[in-house]
Amino acid sequence: MTTRREGREWALQVLFQLDFQPADPIETLAQFWQSNDLQHDPCVFTEELVCGVMEYRPAVDALIQRYADNWDLRRIGRVDRNVLRLAIFELMHRNDIPPAVSINEAIDLAKYFSSSESGRFVNGVLDRTRKELEAARLGDSE
Repeated sequence: MTTRREGREWALQVLFQLDFQPADPIETLAQFWQSNDLQHDPCVFTEELVCGVMEYRPAVDALIQRYADNWDLRRIGRVDRNVLRLAIFELMHRNDIPPAVSINEAIDLAKYFSSSESGRFVNGVLDRTRKELEAARLGDSE
């Protein structure tokens, strides 16, 4: 049984690969499972994250661009960019995951796969994104 943390790590790796070589996410996931000897136990959570990020990537990237002060999206490191994509997708479309969990997991991923400074950068972008999304939800409920 895989944990959601493992699922996020795998999703980050697949998204990173798709950032270098754009391809069909389902085919890329199948290749990932096979190359990591996971073809008998693929993680549905990972697949939901990868496919969701790819489906909503333009909207997700727009939020990254808005809140990554003085950073062009292409200048953000690939790991950090894909950690942000993953977390922002969760914040936007995964109501089953508390925002604090998505943000904390993203910070941990950034620190582990990139650097401690990346953790601060990711936290800043995600906190601003979370506030905007919460304000929009409150506005929708009125």
